[in-house]
Amino acid sequence: MAQAVSAAASDKPHIQLSPGRRNAVLGAVLLGLFLAALDQTVVGTALPRIVTDLHGNNLYTWVVTSYLLSSTISVPIYGKLSDVYGRKIMLLAGIVIFLAGSALSGLSQDMTQLIAFRGLQGVGAGALFPIALAVIGDLFTPRERGRYQGVFGGVFGLSFIIGPFVGGWITDNISWHWVFYVNLPIGLAALAVIVGILPNFHPDIRTSARDLDYLGILVFTAAVVPILLGLTNKVTSSGKLNAWTDPSVGGLIVLGLALVGVFLFIESRAKQPIIPLSLFRSKTISATNTAVFLVAFGMFASIIFLPRYYQAVRGYSATDSGYLIWPLLVGLIGSSIVSGIVISRIGKYKLILLGSMCIFVIGAFVMTSLNATSSDAHLWLGMLLIGLGIGPSMSGFTVVVQNCVSAQEMGVATSTLTFLRQIGGSVGLAISGTLFGQTFATKVPQEFAAQGLPRAMYARFATHGTGSGGQQSLTGVGLAAQLHRQLPPGMAQFIPKIVTAIHDAFSVAIGQIFWLTVWSGVAALVATLLIAEVPLRGAATPVRGSVPSAPEDELPVYEAAAR
Repeated sequence: MAQAVSAAASDKPHIQLSPGRRNAVLGAVLLGLFLAALDQTVVGTALPRIVTDLHGNNLYTWVVTSYLLSSTISVPIYGKLSDVYGRKIMLLAGIVIFLAGSALSGLSQDMTQLIAFRGLQGVGAGALFPIALAVIGDLFTPRERGRYQGVFGGVFGLSFIIGPFVGGWITDNISWHWVFYVNLPIGLAALAVIVGILPNFHPDIRTSARDLDYLGILVFTAAVVPILLGLTNKVTSSGKLNAWTDPSVGGLIVLGLALVGVFLFIESRAKQPIIPLSLFRSKTISATNTAVFLVAFGMFASIIFLPRYYQAVRGYSATDSGYLIWPLLVGLIGSSIVSGIVISRIGKYKLILLGSMCIFVIGAFVMTSLNATSSDAHLWLGMLLIGLGIGPSMSGFTVVVQNCVSAQEMGVATSTLTFLRQIGGSVGLAISGTLFGQTFATKVPQEFAAQGLPRAMYARFATHGTGSGGQQSLTGVGLAAQLHRQLPPGMAQFIPKIVTAIHDAFSVAIGQIFWLTVWSGVAALVATLLIAEVPLRGAATPVRGSVPSAPEDELPVYEAAAR
């Protein structure tokens, strides 16, 4: 029978299983993580068909927003609960809720139902990322974790590669309903393995249900919802940019930040806070969380805007454009797995993380010179470097945090890292969307002038050329056809120059976004410099059988210092 051990047995994993049973649990946890990551890309491809069938184009963005809100808010809550009630209980709860939301989403008869059930799905997904990472922390010693956390980064990247294909194929050949139903057999298989094999490790046996920070959970939810809504409202589904001073944007963000202040006050006095502020007394943990936020800030801009370049400038379909960022994904998957293996072998991480941040910055800098005539080699080099830089951060920073906390704090520390990664991505998308819109609006008249088009031509184009859709309607060959339909016959001779001007402006605007990635990468590099090199503990292979718990005051000196 497997037995959980305390953090004090630092050369042993917290949960000890035979290699076969451990690998079975690892596979099941990977399946759960893959489901949550894949769901985001699969559903995105199917959404146009879904909103058409359910007659809900005006509610399009809420299908995504409801999932984003519920999955982000629930991450730190699950992390704390997993420390108190055990990883197994909360992981099972997350998978069951996710599968229930998937089944109900597939049964949806209107947009209101779909939005509600996607929110339920997100509540379940919020458990999968942080608890899956915490389970790895429990199953393996700190030195072994890098190898397996690297695999998790590979799974995340793989979902971006196969998600659009799976979503498109199911939607075109079966039904969009099966985009949600396909989760069920995979999830049930993961459930069966976890129920049968994974022990319910209780790292925090001193906390009971009555000690939980219920007020903190309530205020945390009230704070995060308006912040995420404000960031989401920055860019509308039609491509229009709302001002930061708009009440639906800045007003909600300010409200959320004010509630964050209240939340921090509550946490500083709570007996069992859901995000212990004591974690951030460690310079290493604070620097690691900051670096993760900044990398996500820059990463999501790359993943979202590069496909738009391929659609608007090169004329590819939405699905094909997702595949054309393959160098970034290959770099991400490969470097995540390889860096994890190297970290496990050498027992150190700082040099690898510093090197990856430098590569990330160089890759982003290469992409700042993006233009309409950029060669494939230019694009591939920039994307590959960005991917190589991002990959080690997917696993390495998690290893750092888990190496600096006790078993009692593993869940909440891992979930806080996951939460800041998701928030960093949301903030990055909002700010990069604003920069793109402002740069595009400035560059279009300049590019018109560069093409020798009269100033009056731009005024007429701005009025009749792309309509209210703005940036969203600027898609490759379709732009020329659209202009032929909308512009007077006498302007047809100018259409090739108009298209060139628009594509040039679009490319320059995306290139400017990568300056945000450059500076976020530089800041992440500075934060990484502040991380201490705490030796990774543990042998290469855990011992089968039970290990007695050591007293709490026998924690190793270097662990106590890291905390």
